[in-house]
Amino acid sequence: MSTSRLFGMSFARIYPLYVQKVERKNHGRHEVDEVITWLTGYDAAGLEQAIVDETDLETFFARAPAWNPHASQITGVICGMRVEEIEDPLEQKIRYLDKLVDEVAKGKKMTSILRGGAGS
Repeated sequence: MSTSRLFGMSFARIYPLYVQKVERKNHGRHEVDEVITWLTGYDAAGLEQAIVDETDLETFFARAPAWNPHASQITGVICGMRVEEIEDPLEQKIRYLDKLVDEVAKGKKMTSILRGGAGS
């Protein structure tokens, strides 16, 4: 998938896929919300508004209320790429979120997923 196509996808389309992924592994929507909140600073109302407005990923990340300063501690491979080596800042942010959701689905402890930081 080209990055321009990825950037134009709506958060409303991606969010339920994240939820489905973690629910298949006996985890919950609240855990997806927690990692999104930790990473971006969005609260429940902000997430809901992004879904209702069908905000594209580029805008969703550009409007993130409080990007977590510890996001650079997210490392590893997602979609065949090492997240810490992705050069495009927007693509890296998207893949950071993908990686966090993947870690939830794999059952990692939330303190580890949030890089030792507190949740929402």
